[in-house]
Amino acid sequence: MQKKTQAPRIALFNHKGGVSKTTSTFNIGWKLAELGKKVLLVDCDPQCNLTGLMLEYSQDDEYPYESSDVRHPRNIRDSVSPAFDGRPRPIEVSEIQSVPGRPNLFILPGHVGLSEYESRLAIAHELGGALVNFQNIPGAIAHAINITAEKNGIDVVLIDLSPSLGAINQNILMSSDAFIIPMAPDFFSAMALRSLAKTLPVWGEWSKHAGENATLKSADYPWTGKPVKFIGSIVQNYRKRIRDGEDRPTRAFEKWFNNLKSVLESDLFESFNKAGFLLEQDAYQGMKSNPKEFMVEVPDFNSLMAISQDLSKPVFTLTRDDINTSGSVANNQIASVATFDSIYSSAAQKVNLALQHLQ
Repeated sequence: MQKKTQAPRIALFNHKGGVSKTTSTFNIGWKLAELGKKVLLVDCDPQCNLTGLMLEYSQDDEYPYESSDVRHPRNIRDSVSPAFDGRPRPIEVSEIQSVPGRPNLFILPGHVGLSEYESRLAIAHELGGALVNFQNIPGAIAHAINITAEKNGIDVVLIDLSPSLGAINQNILMSSDAFIIPMAPDFFSAMALRSLAKTLPVWGEWSKHAGENATLKSADYPWTGKPVKFIGSIVQNYRKRIRDGEDRPTRAFEKWFNNLKSVLESDLFESFNKAGFLLEQDAYQGMKSNPKEFMVEVPDFNSLMAISQDLSKPVFTLTRDDINTSGSVANNQIASVATFDSIYSSAAQKVNLALQHLQ
C-alpha cells in the first residue's frame, strides 16, 4: 500500500489582533470537513480562544484538556514539552478532540503554558543548533503536529496563531507549508501588512539557513527549511450597504479597503515574490484567486456572532430556531446566514485547490 503523504499545514497569521483569525480557522476548517477532508485544527494561541469556541466546556471550571500522563499529551504545550524541557523521552502523539456536530473535524487543544517556551525557542533559533541541548527545539512543534496528524489519518491541518511577532509564531509559520493572512479594513491593518512585508522575508531567510545547518538537519526533530507559501488574504469585519445597485463596503470602510489593496499589490506582493513565498501562477489561476487581491471578503457578523459563539457553531450553520426571532428580522438574518455559507464555501474551495500545490 502506498504511504499517505504528510498532511499539509496551513497557518492563519497576522500580528495585528482583532482580525478574526480564530473565526476564520474554525469556519474554513468546518467547510473543508464538509468537502470530505479530515481536518485537524491546532490551537497555538496561548489565549486558547479556538479551543473555547469549538469545544463545549465551561471556562469557569478546571481545564479539561490537561495531561494526566506525560506519555499521553492532550494539548499542544504538553505534546512538545519533552523537547523544550530536555526530558529523556520522545515527543508522543497527542490526543485530539472531535468537534460536536461536524464529522471529520478535530482539534488539538491549546494551552496557556505554551507561551512559557517563547524564550527557549528564541534562544534555540539564535544558537542555530550550536548547543546540543537546543538542537531538537526548533523542529519540535512541527514534528508533534505531523505525527499526530499522521496517526489520525488527517488530510489537512489548520493552525491558529497568536497576534505577535514572537519566536513561537516565527517557528510555526516558517515550518508550515502555507499561510493565510486575515485582516480588517482599518488603519492598523494596513500598517501591519507593511510590517509583515518586511518581517516575513527575514524569517524566511532564517528558516532557509536553519535548514542548511548540519546540526539541525540531523536533529531528532529536523528543521527542513522548506519555503512556506502564501495562499491568500481574507478581509473581514466591515459593514456594507447597497450603493449603485451593488453590495459594497460603506464609504468609511471603502477607504481602508482601497488602502489594503494598495499594500497587497505593492509592498506585500513584491516582498513575497522576492522571498519565494508565492505559489506558481497556475495555482492561483486554478483557485480563481489573485494574491494581489482578497481571497474572500467577509462582512460583519453583527448579532449572529454572539449566537454562534454561544452554540459553538459557525454562523453559516445557524437555523431559524437558533436565531429565535421572527418576522423581517429573522428573514434578514437567515439571508445573512446563506451569504456567509457561500463566502466560506468559496474560501474552503480555494484552500482545497491550493492543497494540490503543497504536496
